[in-house]
Amino acid sequence: MLEKVFEMLSYPFMVRAFAVGSLVALCSALLGVSLVLKRYSMIGDGLSHVGFGALAIAAAVNAAPLTVAIPVVIIAAVLLLRIRGNSRIKGDAAIALISTSSLAVGVMVISMTTGMNTDVYNYMFGSILAMSAEDVRLSVILAVVVLALYILFYNKIFAITFDETFARATGVKADMYNTLIAVLTAVTIVLGMRMMGALLISSLIIFPALTSMRVCRTFKSVIINSGVISVVCLVVGITVSYVWASPAGASVVMANIGALLLYSALGVVRNLRRQGKCST
Repeated sequence: MLEKVFEMLSYPFMVRAFAVGSLVALCSALLGVSLVLKRYSMIGDGLSHVGFGALAIAAAVNAAPLTVAIPVVIIAAVLLLRIRGNSRIKGDAAIALISTSSLAVGVMVISMTTGMNTDVYNYMFGSILAMSAEDVRLSVILAVVVLALYILFYNKIFAITFDETFARATGVKADMYNTLIAVLTAVTIVLGMRMMGALLISSLIIFPALTSMRVCRTFKSVIINSGVISVVCLVVGITVSYVWASPAGASVVMANIGALLLYSALGVVRNLRRQGKCST
């Protein structure tokens, strides 16, 4: 087994996958806790479809994918937040409107230009082979910025996550921090699409938070546990992908499903023990 691990790490593309994937998984898990608690978790799915549309356009005009996709998805995230808060279009309808429109634009651009080539296929379904050295450098820089901003504004994010009305009453600029969360989520989604694909990247946001909430009860413990689960599942998923030649994105999701089932079982056992103690 150790020979397989050393062999895997001898390939530069695998090292790049672990480095960028771990950072993206950590960013996704931290942001996912707030998004799930605020019932914004499907924003990740919507933004991934926007990212696919932007990447399809970038591929059609031979532009740098990340430099096109990041600003487009950030604009979509801010627009989506405004639509959900100030428009007659509420809830999941706003996400469906933007995501399906973007996906349709992407499919139309692909069908009229390059067709379903390898690069577009990788963005849709993910591939650890698709990450160039330039992508890695940009991804690491942006992921570190996302983590730094999250840590810097942790207290404000905590306040608007649990009681936005009270936070506003105490002078917290809730709209600004909601926008910050949306922008950080948009950047994280685009960075993760190379590896996970547009169809699966939102799982990195949803699964770790839901898994941690099966056992943990405080915000900080959920945050820490989500980060650990997300990184561990990513490492396990990529390793499985290498050993058994399975799709990287799907392997990571399956690892997250396994973690969710395990934590759900632990939560049930803990509740049963508490009930037993109370009855005695």
